[in-house]
Amino acid sequence: MTIAFIFPGQGSQAVGMGKELAATFAEARAVFDEVDEALDQNLSKLMWEGPDADLTLTANAQPALMAVSLAALRVLEAKGLKLPDTVSYVAGHSLGEYSALAAAGSLDVPTAAHLLRIRGNAMQHAVPVGQGAMAALLGLEFDVAVEVASEAAQGEVCQAANDNAPGQVVVSGHSAAVERAVEIAKARGAKRAMMLTVSAPFHCSLMAPAADAMAEALANADVRAPQVPVIANVLAQPVTDPTEIRNRLVEQVTGTVRWRESMTWLIENGVGTFAEIGTGKVLSGMMKRIDRSVSAMAVNGPADIDALFEAVRS
Repeated sequence: MTIAFIFPGQGSQAVGMGKELAATFAEARAVFDEVDEALDQNLSKLMWEGPDADLTLTANAQPALMAVSLAALRVLEAKGLKLPDTVSYVAGHSLGEYSALAAAGSLDVPTAAHLLRIRGNAMQHAVPVGQGAMAALLGLEFDVAVEVASEAAQGEVCQAANDNAPGQVVVSGHSAAVERAVEIAKARGAKRAMMLTVSAPFHCSLMAPAADAMAEALANADVRAPQVPVIANVLAQPVTDPTEIRNRLVEQVTGTVRWRESMTWLIENGVGTFAEIGTGKVLSGMMKRIDRSVSAMAVNGPADIDALFEAVRS
C-alpha cells in the first residue's frame, strides 16, 4: 500500500481542535507547548476555548492548524510509525504545505510556527479591508473558471486561486472583479457561484507584498531536505531541494493552489491511501470528487489514529 499524508489549510480550524489529543497524549501536548513558547502566546488556550473570531484570524489560524497536524503526527510517531518507512509523499493545502514540510523534517516546529505567523500577518495586511474578495465557482472545470476570471478582470485582478477538485474552483482578486466573476460564472453554467467570507484575497497577485515578506523570512529560515518528497502547491510535483522549497513557498503566496493536479499526480504515481492529518475532513471530502477509487481518511483524534494503524497494517 502506498500512502500519502495530506495536511489541511485555512478554513478547517474549529474551536476545540487538538484538545482531545493534548489531553490523551503527552507527545501532542508537547507540540502545543512548543508552539506557544515559539510565538510567546497561549495559542493552545485560544484553540481550545476560543473565541472563534480570534481563532479565525489568519495570523492565529495558520500556526494553530499546523500545531494540530504536528501534534497528531507526533502521536503516530510515538506509537511506532516511522514516516519515511510508511509514507511515500506528503502534501498540504496552502498553509498546510508548511505542516507537510514540518512533518517531513524540512522545518522544525518552532520555525514553521514563526513562518506561519509572519505569513498570516503579511497576507492579512497586504490588501486593505474591503478591497479584495474570493468566490467559489462550483460546477465549472478549471479551464473554464480561468476564462471566467480573465473576462471578469477588466483591468483589475481576478485569478484562479484554488483548483481544489473537479468542478470546485475558487477565484480571488479585487472585490468588484470577483463579483463580476460570480455573475459570469452563472451565465457560463456554474451550478453555484458565491462570494466567500474571507479576510483577504489569498493566492492572487494582490498578495505580492506578502510574497516579499515571505521571501525575506524564508531566506533566513533553516530549511532542510525533507525525509520524503513534498508536493509543492504551485508545481503539483514533488520537491526536495531546500532552495527550491523556499522559492516555491514564496510563489505559493500569489500563485494557484493546484490541489486537484497534486492529488492526481500522487494517484498516477501509485498512491492509493490518503490520510488527512490534523483537524477536519475538508481534504478527504475533496478526494471523493477527485477520485473515488482511492481511500481517504481523516486523522483527527485518538480513534482515528487507531484506524490509521489498522489501515497501515492491512
